[in-house]
Amino acid sequence: MLQVRKLERYKDDQGNEIVYDGEIRAEKIDIRFKGSNNRLVISPKADIQDLLVTFTGDNGQIDIEQTTKKRAGLRFELRCGHKSQIRIGENVGCAGRTFISAVEGVSVSIGADVMFAKNIEVRGDDTHPIFDVRTEKRVNPSQSIVVGEHVWIAKHAVVMGGVTIGSGSVIGFRSVVTKSIPNNCTAVGSPARVVRRNIAWERPEVVGRQPNELYPRKGEKSTQYWNPTEDDGGSEKIVVRPKPKGQQQRRLVRFLPASVRRLARKIRSS
Repeated sequence: MLQVRKLERYKDDQGNEIVYDGEIRAEKIDIRFKGSNNRLVISPKADIQDLLVTFTGDNGQIDIEQTTKKRAGLRFELRCGHKSQIRIGENVGCAGRTFISAVEGVSVSIGADVMFAKNIEVRGDDTHPIFDVRTEKRVNPSQSIVVGEHVWIAKHAVVMGGVTIGSGSVIGFRSVVTKSIPNNCTAVGSPARVVRRNIAWERPEVVGRQPNELYPRKGEKSTQYWNPTEDDGGSEKIVVRPKPKGQQQRRLVRFLPASVRRLARKIRSS
């Protein structure tokens, strides 16, 4: 295994390469190459705060784009396998180290302006294989993930393989996303399900605001992300089924005066 402890331009005789022309960084940098022909491309304007990268195979590709707006900084543990890809869009921020894994030829794409809280996992794989004992077939293949733009993923959430999260959505605290979520929705739970649609969120914190203050303040609205939800996502609907006719009649009869109930019984028995 080859290990690089500085973020700077690098190339070795195994074909592994770091493409980076920004300020050299040596603090909280750990880049490991276990294979060959892997490529890590980082914008010179990316705000790297904490980076652990492991290429576990050959021909992996990781791209990290620029940070041009005030963000919490980029804090990642990235695992990239054979012929796999990870892409981090511009102006992404991480309150704590976010773990992203793409192996077995899949890809993970994180859109621009995504906000990660602490202890997030975005994993296209389960690390270990699971089999059906009758057929001996693999039942948990690795799958690609797409997280759209301006998505807020709250603390301790997990995004699993095969999922797409639409732009402008919010994934709640400790949620586990196992199915795709449409745009501009709030999804919570394990497994996560949509609980509200047609929402938009903004980055400015509420902790210093006055009670009953109007939102958003001037200049805070990200108009391009204020969109109606386009996909109903197979939402759960509460279906009220009518009671059988006889049961409805019995329920109504209980609220009638005794004399009227006696008359109704005589009519039914005649």
